Amino acid sequence: MTNKRAAVDTWESLFRAQVSVMRQLHSEFPTGEISLNEYDVLLNLSKCPSRSLRIRDLGQHLLLSQPSISRLIDRLAARGILAKSNDPHDARGIVVTLTDDGYSLFRRVAVKHMQSISTRLTSSLTDDELVQLRSLTAKLASGCSVSADTTDVLGASTSSATEDPSSANEGRATR
Repeated sequence: MTNKRAAVDTWESLFRAQVSVMRQLHSEFPTGEISLNEYDVLLNLSKCPSRSLRIRDLGQHLLLSQPSISRLIDRLAARGILAKSNDPHDARGIVVTLTDDGYSLFRRVAVKHMQSISTRLTSSLTDDELVQLRSLTAKLASGCSVSADTTDVLGASTSSATEDPSSANEGRATR
């Protein structure tokens, strides 16, 4: 098998695995309170030191179009989950902040979601395989050398899928 063929086969396998896992996680997601897309917004904001980020910067971490992000943020703000304000450093920008109620909601949902993630991954992979997969996907995502503890796009240290959001790291759950 040539490197090109190996790369294509590996991509196909990775893509199919991701779709399979995401379908299961989506079916088990506690959607009674928030959607998976809303959860992704709360997850990203929860990783920021002030739980705040400019909408433009938040959009770089989501798999949604800018108009969809704006509508989603408006809905979350109307429910009191997020607060919107003008960027004090640039009047053209809008900053969104995860409210205390929004953070509590995120933590409640994260506990359930993390259990689903943990169950799904540990039913298929050993602890060593989980570490190896994390290293490989971090390397693939960064295009850099593998590191045992990667840093996510917001600068927060990544966490395991089984980390309890009530722990000292305050709710850094994974997608």
